[in-house]
Amino acid sequence: MSTPHEHSCCGHAVAALDRQAVVENAAAPLSGVTQATFIIDNMDCPTEEALIRNKLSPMDGVSHLDFNLMQRKLTVTHAPDQADAIQKTLVAIGMHAIPAVAAAGPGQAAHASPQNLRKKWWLLGLGASAAALAEIITWTTGSDKSWAVIALALFAIAISGTSTYRKGWIALKNFNLNINALMTIAVTGAVLIGQWPEAAMVMVLFTLAEMIEALSLDRAHHAIRGLMALTPDKANVLQSDGSWEQIDAATTQIGMTLRVAPGERIPLDGELTKGQSAVNQAPITGESMPVSKSIGDKLFAGTINETGSFEYRVTAAQTDSTLSRIIRAVEDAQGSRAPTQRFVDSFAKIYTPIVFLLALGVAIVPPLAFGLPWMLWIYKALVLLVIACPCALVLSTPVTVVSGLAAAAKAGILIKGGLYLEEGRKLKSLALDKTGTITQGKPVLTNLVAIYGELAVGLKLAATLASRSDHPVSRAINRRWKSQPEAETLGEVTDFTAIIGCGVKGRIGNQWYYLGNHRLIEELGICNADTEAALNKLEAEGKTAVILSSATAPLIVIGVADTVRETSRQAIIELHELGIRTIMLTGDNELTAQAIAKGVGIDDARGNLLPEDKLAVITDELSKYGKVGMVGDGINDAPALAKSSIGFAMGAAGTDTALETADVALMDDDLRKITQFIRLSIKAGAVLKQNIVIALSIKAVFLVLALMGGATLWMAVFADMGASLIVVFNGLRLLQASRKK
Repeated sequence: MSTPHEHSCCGHAVAALDRQAVVENAAAPLSGVTQATFIIDNMDCPTEEALIRNKLSPMDGVSHLDFNLMQRKLTVTHAPDQADAIQKTLVAIGMHAIPAVAAAGPGQAAHASPQNLRKKWWLLGLGASAAALAEIITWTTGSDKSWAVIALALFAIAISGTSTYRKGWIALKNFNLNINALMTIAVTGAVLIGQWPEAAMVMVLFTLAEMIEALSLDRAHHAIRGLMALTPDKANVLQSDGSWEQIDAATTQIGMTLRVAPGERIPLDGELTKGQSAVNQAPITGESMPVSKSIGDKLFAGTINETGSFEYRVTAAQTDSTLSRIIRAVEDAQGSRAPTQRFVDSFAKIYTPIVFLLALGVAIVPPLAFGLPWMLWIYKALVLLVIACPCALVLSTPVTVVSGLAAAAKAGILIKGGLYLEEGRKLKSLALDKTGTITQGKPVLTNLVAIYGELAVGLKLAATLASRSDHPVSRAINRRWKSQPEAETLGEVTDFTAIIGCGVKGRIGNQWYYLGNHRLIEELGICNADTEAALNKLEAEGKTAVILSSATAPLIVIGVADTVRETSRQAIIELHELGIRTIMLTGDNELTAQAIAKGVGIDDARGNLLPEDKLAVITDELSKYGKVGMVGDGINDAPALAKSSIGFAMGAAGTDTALETADVALMDDDLRKITQFIRLSIKAGAVLKQNIVIALSIKAVFLVLALMGGATLWMAVFADMGASLIVVFNGLRLLQASRKK
């Protein structure tokens, strides 16, 4: 764990660059290092990352800097014994930080208080009034250098531009050409050449645009945070004396019993223990219709109880609810850079110095080489400086990516990074698991065929083995056994073992029994003609066939049928409309695989596959078709999911493993969400291209106008900040995707 002293030193380093820092959390991920996370509330422009990186990276003991610009987070990994060196470096440049421990839950980030925002707007209003009055006096008197104009201009610059000047000076001292540095040079240059009213108005317009941009970005920053407001602050908790009491939901502990009335929101994750109802799960899964809930079903914080009153047992604390983990996952995903963003950042590092040098050349070469007027060409150079900062270009990608991630999360699609949001539109082929993906995953036992011995005895033995397994086929066998009027208590199983890709085995009494597929019986070497005939008949009907056997002979053949999801056929049609080839991969027999694939319209189907076989198919598909996705449950299909270009986990709500391992987690079991994800990816790609074209086109036009003398400082400010606002609002359009069915 880090010490307060160490936190203070890192905090000073951030404040040295005029960034207000709040320590969110600290941990020691590796032996001998300390990790602190800061929330930097006024990290206004993504290009300011370079300013912080250039100052902290060279410091002894600082080993890693991790930026999340959209959430305004900076994580510094440093050696504890280097804390004093960090502090001395910051004291030398006269900066001070205010570190504090933030009680930051999911979706929280630092932001200005309403009082501070009101103060900023009032100061900006005074500055704008002074600048406007200076312009009016200039127009009416014809003089832009009177004492009244100069006084009003200086007042406007001071009251609206102090922060810009302070940040610009720090940037210049650290050789960072961000927008604040460029605006500082431009406004100062305008003052020096006597353009007083224009200098004042440029500073006011720049500050106004910065504040509007910050408010717009906040909408993208916190689009997902609003979900936390869906969870109630209070919970109705059962007390030890049998009474009910309203307590803070944050203090509720796992195992407590809560009661929820009709129309109320569910405060914490849990499992229903008494009553039944229909629950609106849209905040978690994006489902438009309420879901019926009965005893034993999972409940999620933030969802709405539509009808009956019920009681449930809390299974997760407020900070570890499914909703909280979704929000954390989206915020973490915002920190990962999409391919387009990496390209833009690299381009911006080259673009700004080149334009700065061009502006410098414009200022001095024509007057020195050709004797042209100094003031005219200095003015042109100042115009170039204003439009030199690539803020619009750099903002064009993260705001689009964050909006896409938030829109997807609200629709019940959890995307684990901008990379996958961008890559989704490039998918050429999609592999799908069968059970629980194409089908309901709730098979029903339909056939019992005796091979040797009595059916009742065989069913009991099969149910005894199945009781130790959570496979859907095992559950079907158990349900059939429990429905028997003469159902008895099952026997004990010892040495129970799962045989991957084949089935299970265990010792009942003193004898080994096996419950598995055709492959298992073949490997045991006990398959006979009667067994083959029964298997072939069931498989031809599209059913899953399993065999109970002893070590020496098959006993019964069990037929199980799983129903296809209502949404599967429509999802496959939509995938084909998008030009995506589909292939089903299953451990079930080949005949069943082909029958189900034909029924839903899947292009290809492979049966009798072990996990390593699915992995081989994915590898083969990748070499043939390029980008290949894999849809599974996130656990059994882990190798194939990991190898695929994008791994999709079905029905991930409440499943820790799926949320952690999948690239894209579909919070419910609707396969159509994959096509929704791909369409969102296509739209995001289009918006990214639009934003880059807009930003570069505006820059190019004004570079030409500036060189030709057709652009003013006013126009340059409108061009630069206007372009930034255009790309921000264009990116925010993706948030509307979550509102469309």
